[in-house]
Amino acid sequence: MAHNEAVDVVLVGAGIMSATLAVLLKELDPAIKLEVVELMDSGAAESSNPWNNAGTGHAGLCELNYTPQAADGNVDIKKAVHINTQFEVSKQFWSYLTKKGTFGSCKTFISPVPHLSFVQGNDGVSFLKERFKTLSKHHAFSDMEYTEDKATMAEWMPLMMPGRPADEVVAATRVMNGTDVNFGALTNQLLKHLTSAPDAQVKYCKRVTGLKRNGSGWTVSIKDVNSGNSREVDARFVFLGAGGAALPLLQASGIEESKGFGGFPISGQWLRCDNPEVVKHHQAKVYSQAAVGSPPMSVPHLDTRVVDGNKSLLFGPYAGFTTKFLKHGSFMDLPMSVRAGNIGPMLAVAKNNMDLTKYLVSEVMQSMEQRLDSLRRFYPEAKAEDWRLEVAGQRVQIIKKDPKKGGVLQFGTELVAAKDGSLAALLGASPGASVTVSIMLELIEKCFPNKASGEWAAKLAEIFPARERVLETDAALYRKINAHNNVALELVEASNETESYA
Repeated sequence: MAHNEAVDVVLVGAGIMSATLAVLLKELDPAIKLEVVELMDSGAAESSNPWNNAGTGHAGLCELNYTPQAADGNVDIKKAVHINTQFEVSKQFWSYLTKKGTFGSCKTFISPVPHLSFVQGNDGVSFLKERFKTLSKHHAFSDMEYTEDKATMAEWMPLMMPGRPADEVVAATRVMNGTDVNFGALTNQLLKHLTSAPDAQVKYCKRVTGLKRNGSGWTVSIKDVNSGNSREVDARFVFLGAGGAALPLLQASGIEESKGFGGFPISGQWLRCDNPEVVKHHQAKVYSQAAVGSPPMSVPHLDTRVVDGNKSLLFGPYAGFTTKFLKHGSFMDLPMSVRAGNIGPMLAVAKNNMDLTKYLVSEVMQSMEQRLDSLRRFYPEAKAEDWRLEVAGQRVQIIKKDPKKGGVLQFGTELVAAKDGSLAALLGASPGASVTVSIMLELIEKCFPNKASGEWAAKLAEIFPARERVLETDAALYRKINAHNNVALELVEASNETESYA
């Protein structure tokens, strides 16, 4: 009888998550043998594709839903601070790789783009002012500027101010050191770097058709979608980083920790403008507030995108609904994900989220003219001929059991790991890509605890001189790390003070 192929690690999906984890593991243990398996014919074909996400290097600088306001008026900044430091951890990893000299240019995937928040009406202005007052006291946000002056706003966002009523009440904040990230370019750069090392392969047009326990590891059944040929690979560790497809694969594993999870797929669309005469007047990512009763993923924003050296503008997102878990998936994905263990939470979420259902139906039914009306709240003089509809990536929001409500719908990301650390899956969506490195470090600490605190500890400390917790509290160290990263990633020019951590 033929023996199965054997590797240390199989990673399912060639997006930003698997690419990051694979490169990290190879840095920590150059002898590790791993294989990335991808259904499509290239890397970053789903959520990591640059046109399938906003490319906002999410750092909490402009996203108003990361700073909720309590009934007493106080603004909670904990989530914004944590996401900011997570992004700084991502930048440490990219800086480390860039400095190796074999990784390629950082300019292909990260560009400096200011991050702005923009609000309308007295309540919006009152909230933004309180948010600014609270956030700017923290060292991660000390460079934030606030204005209610329309002439200043016209300098900050010249596309957005002409054509507004003279008496309109508006305000904005700006942070100059925001970024735009082409996660597709970054993913493919990581995959290319990975496959330049021995015992690291990326195999495309391959579908995982089965996961079976095999002693302390797993047997992964893999089918070639072109030839129909199948093979089995034995792995000590399996990572399911296949975006929306991670949930059905997690269910197929049968691990106890997968019980009760369901998925709620939400599709997205953008309005896109490539007219250079329009694009040149907007060099920013500008986020505003979601309409009352709308879900967090509906936060409107007008973004500068830099893809393959070319600038465009995206406005949206406009939500939609489909039963597919992937943009290139099947309409049977949602019904096939229903299990005895998750039907209760899924029904509870359906019952408790009628507002979301109505919102999605209204979004799907929108005409192009209605979408342009939303854009004109941001950019009053927008012309229809400059904009076209672009279908964005698919997001599968997490549904999980809840002792009080029966089930809850989550809008973040969740790492689900087997008790023995032999398998892990990443579920959920935003701010996923921007904080990938932190999530993958959490995975390494959860699934490889002895190595993370033992033989890998020195290398981890070399790559990551400061993790999130210390960056949140140590202002001097934060500034030092931030300055170093910004120089290493060519976001600012080098000075004598920012050449090294030392």
